[in-house]
Amino acid sequence: MIYFVPMQDPLSAPTYPEPSSPLDRVLQTLQAYPGTTLVAVSKTRSVEAIHALYQRGLRDFGENSALELQSKARVLPDDIRWHFIGHLQTNKVKTILPWVSLVHSVDSPRLAEELQKRAAALNRHVGVLWQVRIAREETKHGFEHDALHAFLENQKAGDFPNLQPKGLMGMATFTQDQAQIRQEFATLQAMYRVVKERYYPGNEDFLTKSMGMSGDYLIALQEGSTMIRLGSLLFEPTSSSKHP
Repeated sequence: MIYFVPMQDPLSAPTYPEPSSPLDRVLQTLQAYPGTTLVAVSKTRSVEAIHALYQRGLRDFGENSALELQSKARVLPDDIRWHFIGHLQTNKVKTILPWVSLVHSVDSPRLAEELQKRAAALNRHVGVLWQVRIAREETKHGFEHDALHAFLENQKAGDFPNLQPKGLMGMATFTQDQAQIRQEFATLQAMYRVVKERYYPGNEDFLTKSMGMSGDYLIALQEGSTMIRLGSLLFEPTSSSKHP
């Protein structure tokens, strides 16, 4: 006996909506990278613009100005996790510490000491990332490879009791050369593995590799990033077509 199976009408096949906003597209991409934290870089953005993303479920926002972070944190919801992502001067530490959850840009022993001093005075603990200089641009900050190892090797138990090391952060060169960007992110990934094994083998919180921004976050994810920092891609819909 022969059975005839009617062909499915293509018009009746289930359809799925395309992501309707830059945030939707990023969230769809992140489904392939579970556990990745999305930090919305909100520097220069209005409180209203930040709140719009907050209403979409985002809770991690990044600022690079101490005074701007302070002013926004005072009026926005208390459950926002504020990230300081820019170069931090020691005289600005006291401004951000009452509010900040994670400082991405700890790039010197002096800054670590100031963070410890101010955090202890407030009787609070703050997460930190050791910033590594993986790009060759003069404008990029961070520990050089040997300097980071010297800093960590010289630490004694109890030196920074109020700081909670969470991982490493690095910024790639601003270039269209994707091979160079990939190599720089791979360098950070390799450094993370060594630092984790040598200095934080039993620290289950030392998991973060903060790398990748609007123009290079896909490469960063492919190279092992666990935290991406996106600004223009989220806040300016028309800019999404300029990035991979």
